Formats: sequence, structure tokens, C-alpha cells
Amino acid sequence: MIDTNNSDSQEIFETIHVICPTCKAKKDLKIPSKIINQAKQLTTVSIPSGAVCEHGFQAFVDKNFSVRGYQKVDFEFYKMEFYEGGGEDTEIETDDTTSSLSAKPLFKEIIKLLRSYVDDKEILGSGIFTTDGTVLYSSLPSNTLFSIIKEFEVRSEKKLSSLKKMYLELENNQKICSNYIMIQEIRFAIVLFFSQIVKLGMGNLYLNDLVKKIKKLES
Repeated sequence: MIDTNNSDSQEIFETIHVICPTCKAKKDLKIPSKIINQAKQLTTVSIPSGAVCEHGFQAFVDKNFSVRGYQKVDFEFYKMEFYEGGGEDTEIETDDTTSSLSAKPLFKEIIKLLRSYVDDKEILGSGIFTTDGTVLYSSLPSNTLFSIIKEFEVRSEKKLSSLKKMYLELENNQKICSNYIMIQEIRFAIVLFFSQIVKLGMGNLYLNDLVKKIKKLES
């Protein structure tokens, strides 16, 4: 069981100054510094409508927490999202596990699939991580995201590489289900975050279905 209220999971946030590319509304937003620090390139922050103005858009943030550019979107974000890569001036490090996947069209298709599972009723968020806890994509709430990163870091340090799945239940009965999966011969962890109304058995069915669809994307 993960304790999301544990002081160890309280991470530092940084402020980014964003400007809507459509209406030029401005606002300072706090984002988890660890996600930006983990990135080998730019981090895309998908900002939902209502967070700054009535428009949803994407901001590309560098490791100095400066916004390097924006992109209008044709679809609605339900919550703030973070993922590796973005922007025309991104420098791809092809020998890096994270960058080698995030630079490929397959990664965008995986993000679309993960996003399609979130409904804010039963499935509250989704994500894909490297086995050592680096975030490739996440729509998870901040406290849950910090706990997941820490859990993967601990499991990596203890070399628990034989694990295939991970099931966690929070104190409020919300559930986290994760499945390790090989994508282009590299091992990653897929995560779904469920509301308290979802039983672990049902969560496992959702997770299995997601894994099957990701594998079909590779074929």
C-alpha cells in the first residue's frame, strides 16, 4: 500500500509562466520539478481548458523551467498532462532509452491510447514509465505520480526485475495497477489509476486490454 500523504512524497514544484497561443491569456502554473529534471529533452505540458483560459493548449518546457513554445490543439484535455519531448528545436538523444521511444510516431499513438482510457469516473489517470521511474507520459494526479515514481525507483534499486505486474491500494481505496511491457525490445511500465469504486479484478481486466492494444500498435 502506498501512503500518498507521506512527507517523503511531497515534492518540490516550480512555477512556469504560460501564455495561451489563442487568446494570449497569461498565468503562472506550478508543475512538479522532478518531471522536468528527469527529461533528456523538452517536456510537453498539456494544459486543459479552464487552467489558464477557455482554451486547451500545449507548452514546451526546457530544463530551466522556461517555456520554449506553444501549440494549439484540436481536442480537449481533461487534466494536465506531462510527457517527454516536443517542439521543433528538441534535441533527440537516440542512445537514451526515454528519448529513443519518445521520438517515434509509436509514442504518440501510445499516448492517445492511454488518454482514451481516462474518464474521470472509474479511470482517473494513466501513465508510462521507464522501469527506474522516469516519466514518459502521465495524466496522474501529482501525489499519486510522486508515489508511483518513488515505488519504481525503490523496485529498481532492489533489482526486482522479475516482476510482471504491480497492484497497489491507497488508504482511500483508490487503486493503482501496473504492467511491465516490452516495447521495441525495451521494458516499460504501463500504469492505470482507478477510483475507489473499481475492484482490483476489474482494474486488471482494463489493464490487460490496454496492454493488448499497445502490442497491436507495434505490429
